[in-house]
Amino acid sequence: MNVENAAEAGRGGLVGHAVSAGEGGRGRFVGRAGDTGHAGRGGRPARYRSASRALAGAVLAGASARAAYRGLRERPPGGAALWERQNHRGETVTLLEGPALAVGAAAATLLAPGLPRSVRLAGAGATLAAGALGAYDDLRGSAAAKGLRGHLRALRQGEVTTGAVKLAGIGAAGLAAGCALHRGAVDRTLAGVVVAGAANAVNLFDLRPGRAAKAALIAAGPGVLRGRPAGAAALGAAVALLPEDLAERAMLGDAGANALGAALGVAAVAGASRGRLAALALALAGLTAAGEKVSFTKVIAGQPALRYVDGWGRRPVDERVGM
Repeated sequence: MNVENAAEAGRGGLVGHAVSAGEGGRGRFVGRAGDTGHAGRGGRPARYRSASRALAGAVLAGASARAAYRGLRERPPGGAALWERQNHRGETVTLLEGPALAVGAAAATLLAPGLPRSVRLAGAGATLAAGALGAYDDLRGSAAAKGLRGHLRALRQGEVTTGAVKLAGIGAAGLAAGCALHRGAVDRTLAGVVVAGAANAVNLFDLRPGRAAKAALIAAGPGVLRGRPAGAAALGAAVALLPEDLAERAMLGDAGANALGAALGVAAVAGASRGRLAALALALAGLTAAGEKVSFTKVIAGQPALRYVDGWGRRPVDERVGM
């Protein structure tokens, strides 16, 4: 379920350490905790190779996402009307952007060069699971229960909402990814919290056209540009579909936002230390808690720089009216 919030993405919050410098200028790629491989002599050539691999993964994801979107638009499962919703302007848009992003990002994660097998499987699995669960909530959910507190309140009253099913499912998918990437119960649990928390965090941004993709780019883009390829597939898919979002022809919905967040969560935890895992888990928990209390859309509307970035590329709307 979309929550009317958006927050600053933080500084590098969703990008895990994929490359660390060693003695003598030797770079190391870190995949599964404890599994490392020498990137070769000379930090700069190794970084160039990593950057080229990240670019290849992003391009592959973009092409896959566009192909998936085109195919879904031509033959929408269950008919086009099933996927149509009204956006914040009351205009009809399609939710098919979300499944297209999930499929494109997952396919590129499996096929892109430079990723360890554990990261491929964890990334693709978490992305597809979060996308499928988000689509279930998009198609079967209602607006009766909103936010984490709303779903928990419904559970206490004996009602199992689609949002609660989604939260439990994404939590399980996050834990599975954590088990694939780390050893030890503590690290695995923290990694699972980060993956699930990232899936929820990106969904908090999906209230205005392009907002979720922009937040993801701000959070994870710098790491990818520095040659950390784990998050490149998700960003490539998001960028490829961004024109549809900004033009208000389509929207990510829970399927796309949850898939994008889960993919970036896996990128963040791959090779991360326990301290980094704990810091990310606390930051995402804090963001989720703040989302229950604060309207980040109002915060963005009140800050000129944030308002400019948020509105770039889309038709203007006065966020301060009726809020």
